[in-house]
Amino acid sequence: MKFALLSAYVLVFLCDQMLDWLNLRYQQRHAKQIPASFRRHFDQATVERALAYQTDKKRVALLEEGLSAVLFIWFMFGGWLPRYDAWTASLAGSFIAQGVLFLLGLTLARQLLDLPFSWYRNFRIEARYGFNTMPLRLWLTDIFKSTLLALLLYGLLAIGALWLVLASPQAWWLWVWTFITFFSLFVMIISPYLIEPLFFKFSPIEKPGLEERIRHLAEKAGLHAGRIFQVDASRRSRHGNAYFTGLGRQKRIVLFDTLLEQMDDDQTLAVLAHEIGHWKHRHISRRLITSALLALGGLFLAAHLIRWGGLPALLHLPSASFAAQIMILMLLAALVTFPLTPLGNILSRRHERQADRFACGLTGRPADLAEALIKLARENLAALHPHPLYAWVHYSHPPIVDRVTTLLDTMGKPEKDDQLQKKQRQ
Repeated sequence: MKFALLSAYVLVFLCDQMLDWLNLRYQQRHAKQIPASFRRHFDQATVERALAYQTDKKRVALLEEGLSAVLFIWFMFGGWLPRYDAWTASLAGSFIAQGVLFLLGLTLARQLLDLPFSWYRNFRIEARYGFNTMPLRLWLTDIFKSTLLALLLYGLLAIGALWLVLASPQAWWLWVWTFITFFSLFVMIISPYLIEPLFFKFSPIEKPGLEERIRHLAEKAGLHAGRIFQVDASRRSRHGNAYFTGLGRQKRIVLFDTLLEQMDDDQTLAVLAHEIGHWKHRHISRRLITSALLALGGLFLAAHLIRWGGLPALLHLPSASFAAQIMILMLLAALVTFPLTPLGNILSRRHERQADRFACGLTGRPADLAEALIKLARENLAALHPHPLYAWVHYSHPPIVDRVTTLLDTMGKPEKDDQLQKKQRQ
């Protein structure tokens, strides 16, 4: 069984890498095909630069993923899981302490492994293509803060979950699920006030009149906007973005200052209308509920597999601690969920199309959203032509060309010509 699991893990890794390279080859073959609606912002040089950017990122990702896979195989199948398990048990004096040490040790090791790749991505690739604006000192500060934050949150989560396992040996899966669900909601609530400000500075919208237009747009959709901020994302990167954060009536709208520089006000409103569409269609709450139900089913199955007692034997181990058995379950989960990945992305792409349609209805100006998406694609050097199979498996959003084409097709020809000519004059 150990060899079968190893073979399955290697097969999943190779399939994923083959899809990535198939995607890059497909992009290379179609690099000269620039849709008419993109030609004002994309020329051949831009497309080739985007392709080079995607290729450079993939090469580094392949190295990092390959090294991670080798180390994971070495750890899980090379005899180091029981050694690490025994070492953490020797240092800890209790079930909870051993489990927490086991988890946090692996978390810290993963953070350290990512350090050189994160540095190279930011200070070589992102800098080479004009995206990185972050000095080394700020990068180190972010790494320090994010590592401490991860250790703190994972540590609290592990302590609570393991205590519940001890307190209720038969029904721990239900209590742990309840704890994790409420803990996650709590983090979502405090994040805008305690976590996000550790990394970004939030300030009022500086563009005159834009905040009033945003509030009017939100009220038109029946949404209480709460507070509206712009964030100093330009201290780290030139990539643009906008998002909603918070729950219930505590929702906040956050705009990257880079997005505000790249878009005119109409395009910014179109992007926000898309995000409002997610809230109006309850996509966020539905995803949270779906994730919670899947977690409930996963924990129920995990409890029965641990009670079965045969997990250590899958790796030819005589025994394993509770934490080590969780690692074995994570391996099994990765193998089982890989072929199911497209299902989640199919649903996500459906939600994105719904949000696009809602934005068009809310603003009455599909061309603004289409123009905003084209600009985002140009500013982020996005791939215009992903391989259909790769997009079907990995894309949570419809390919950018498909989205823009759909948006423009919702307009009548006279309206389309009028709005596009207006944008061209600008």
